[in-house]
Amino acid sequence: MTERKPPGVPFESWVDKQIQEAQARGDFDRLPGAGKPLPDPAGAAYDENWWIRQKLAREGVSVLPPALELRKQAEDALEAALNAPSERVVRKIITDVNARIRDMLLKPPPGPPLGRRPYDVEDVVRRWREGRAAS
Repeated sequence: MTERKPPGVPFESWVDKQIQEAQARGDFDRLPGAGKPLPDPAGAAYDENWWIRQKLAREGVSVLPPALELRKQAEDALEAALNAPSERVVRKIITDVNARIRDMLLKPPPGPPLGRRPYDVEDVVRRWREGRAAS
């Protein structure tokens, strides 16, 4: 932890001194991304909270209420199931997401309602087969 700024010392010179001491100790050596520009998606509007979003993504933290997060997971699971390589994988994906849906229906968390029912595994398998036949 850094020391407190002594009274009577200008803030800028105190900060500069802290930076110079850290450089001398090598605190800035071999940092991830050193010498690389900050990521800036082309054409994206400036977002002042970009660093918060990146941190949340790196940490795997969700900012959605649990019901909305599960809705998203259910949609992603259905898409993954329809693109799965085998019927066994389709059944596993849908069975797993159905278990989470049923659990949330039995013990609703605070926030908006789930608004989702478990998938019919046989219907998803039928759709998967139709998709494979069409390819």
